[in-house]
Amino acid sequence: MSRVIETDRLILTPVAEGDYGDLCALLADPGFFRHIFPQALNAEEAWFRLLRDIGHWQVMGYGNWSIRTRESGRYVGSVGLLNYQRILDPAFDAIEMGWGLSPAFQGQGLAFEAATAAVAWAVEHLKADRLVCMISPDNGPSLALAGRLGFVRYADTAYKGEPVILLERRGT
Repeated sequence: MSRVIETDRLILTPVAEGDYGDLCALLADPGFFRHIFPQALNAEEAWFRLLRDIGHWQVMGYGNWSIRTRESGRYVGSVGLLNYQRILDPAFDAIEMGWGLSPAFQGQGLAFEAATAAVAWAVEHLKADRLVCMISPDNGPSLALAGRLGFVRYADTAYKGEPVILLERRGT
């Protein structure tokens, strides 16, 4: 089973040590982290996230992909299939999907392209018939993308004291 995904404009590869510098820059970008974290992540926190993502592939056989442009190899962001054992009510009972792109690449359809490819990979390789995601209620662009991908709202809850919307995507 290939873990590399290629689309018309993108190459998705499992997160690797060589992504560290790009990940540090992304996690420090206010245009990126404002809907995900209360503040920028520092280099140490970015390193721990990188190790988590590498380990996720080792343990689960799936995880976050780094997204790069086919043309230039520039780092775009990440998309992933996740099992983070989040403490939520209601609890996630399916593979979680997540995505995040650098503001420099938003609004170009790249998130949809990458996420569509990741969904297809999940269906083909993991036989996933349901995916879930968690999005901040004020993250309009991610909510719109989730809708385009076929996710529908099924619950409103809190995660780490912050309101979130839980969405699910059923079927292929």
